[in-house]
Amino acid sequence: MKIAYLLGSLNRGGTETLLLDVFRNAKANKLDAICIYRKTGVLEKEFISSGISLFFLPVTNLLSYIIRLRSIIKNNNVDIAHAQQPIDAIYAHFACLFTKTKVILTLHGYDFSDSKLSLQLLKFILSRTALNTYVSNCQKEHYTQKYHLNSSQQHTVYNGISFDKILNLENESAIRKTLALKNEDLLLGTVGNFVPGRDQMTICKFLVELQNQNIPFHFLFIGKRNELTPERYDDCVHFISAHGLSEKVHFLGTRNDVPELLQQLDAFIYSTEHDTFGIAVVEALACGIPVFANNWEVMTEITENGKLATIYKTKDEMELFRHFSLFLQDKESYIEKALKASIEVKVKYSIEKHISNLKILYSSVN
Repeated sequence: MKIAYLLGSLNRGGTETLLLDVFRNAKANKLDAICIYRKTGVLEKEFISSGISLFFLPVTNLLSYIIRLRSIIKNNNVDIAHAQQPIDAIYAHFACLFTKTKVILTLHGYDFSDSKLSLQLLKFILSRTALNTYVSNCQKEHYTQKYHLNSSQQHTVYNGISFDKILNLENESAIRKTLALKNEDLLLGTVGNFVPGRDQMTICKFLVELQNQNIPFHFLFIGKRNELTPERYDDCVHFISAHGLSEKVHFLGTRNDVPELLQQLDAFIYSTEHDTFGIAVVEALACGIPVFANNWEVMTEITENGKLATIYKTKDEMELFRHFSLFLQDKESYIEKALKASIEVKVKYSIEKHISNLKILYSSVN
């Protein structure tokens, strides 16, 4: 069975990172796949070296694009076209008309900020695919109920992570040396771009409380400033500066060494408004460090109602601080819990498990 994965671009993002890990592990997991993408990006070299056949198919003329897409699908004997965006599922729908190729769509986000046109296109394609997959149960329920979809055609496939990139890393104290931290300084951090859906400001308010209680710390914000919503980043920088924390709080932007940074943290702090999965949270859990996340429904889902991490009330920095204070009083038990959680997440959210679940779904529609 051959799968064609349809991607919008090869830029760095959660979806692209996931697919890159899938491609790198495809051969070992007996997944026969190709990739068709519309735009290039910074990860193009990595995708080329992944071992998967790539087809660059830019959209210049819509009719021409669909004809060329159909040609690639037929010439490569594709059984399933797996789109990662609704627009690609629509293109595949028309390209695969009157063929045996089935179309599957994975939704990686929510539709909260979609335009009217985007919502209309989404509604059109959701009922015309062979099935739709989602990255969490709560996300699946949102779409199933809102668009009155056939529940038997909606499936959850948790994201997978290649944990090889987290294991056996060197320079475990490099960032502490770079920042010249004292032994008593806590090194805390979070990962996530400053985009709608993330809630870095609650973390900033929490850091002020740490300062007020004279708790020695340094904090790393790992994630880029979004040009479409720059105020989300700028407001945090100004808030930190206004409270005299600029020397303790570091805005690192986009980094290529996130796994190395995570392993050096004493604890990982996360706050979201509407994530669909939370790859950064799972990666932190896999590192065996204590994780604090707010009680947005997907966070309670992936942490098994707080079994794997500490859950606090959304946008409540004082409750986060109270939970964190308990961690400071009993670090050993929190670290023990974190080490047990790391074992579980490496099985539940592995890239191998992800590919296995995909293959089961592919077999069900082929």
